Amino acid sequence: MISIIASDMDGTLLNNEMVVSDFNADAIRQAQQQGVHFIVSTGRRFSEAQPLLAAQGITAPLITLNGAEVYDASGKMLDMVPITNSVARTVFHTLTSQGYYFEVVGNDGIYSNSKAKRIEQIAHLLTNLNPDTTFKIAVSLASARLELMDINYVDNYNELLDDPAKHVMKIIAFSEEGPTKLKPLSDEILAKHSSLKITSSSASNIEINNINAQKGIAVERYANMLNTPMSDVMAIGDNNNDVSMLELAGVSYAMGNASPEVKQLARYITDTNVNDGVGKAILEVLAKQ
Repeated sequence: MISIIASDMDGTLLNNEMVVSDFNADAIRQAQQQGVHFIVSTGRRFSEAQPLLAAQGITAPLITLNGAEVYDASGKMLDMVPITNSVARTVFHTLTSQGYYFEVVGNDGIYSNSKAKRIEQIAHLLTNLNPDTTFKIAVSLASARLELMDINYVDNYNELLDDPAKHVMKIIAFSEEGPTKLKPLSDEILAKHSSLKITSSSASNIEINNINAQKGIAVERYANMLNTPMSDVMAIGDNNNDVSMLELAGVSYAMGNASPEVKQLARYITDTNVNDGVGKAILEVLAKQ
């Protein structure tokens, strides 16, 4: 019997308008009313993820930054797993020396060293989500969206490491050339640092975390808090950074829009994020309870 449902956000719980649909929200509420714990597991920060649930009146615990931070349903932080300063400094050097644009997610916000590059990356994301949108229009939309986002701009990321109150939770590197460039980069970083885990939430990025900051590890910790075996956990995802929780969950669902790797790994495949795949998977499991 499923006692916990853990769902990814982007490409999974969120549709292409980047909101939780009414159908998905109703399915989540039905699960909660039946005593099933629903938890979101996302690469987003808490401040980016929680309002999307609140917009539908949903209250749930949150695993954020791929497992680097865990919050209870009230928003209280339960766990934090940062990258050590020494390792972060070395990764910064590797990415900078090879000319990659990257962003740093700290415990107090997102940091960028280039507003122009930040706009460009958001524009690429928008065109990927909405192919009918031209890049020029996407740049305009991204520029407007930036004004609504709490981004901290710095000249040098090493400044963050000099402040004892700041912690590096995740490093995101980008390349429009995709895995062709990013796979060798990942291999190089991991060869130097066994304390890191590298995943991705799209073909054009890699997400660098502490090796203990993984969605699967965080979901298992949450399940242990509830004395629930992983055989009674259901996980839903679409991309590489969801693999760890799909591997550990007793019941795993891949989205219809998931990567081939995720589809091959998951036990079941549901509909796409545009067609309420999360809600359909939840109702399918509840019908078997």
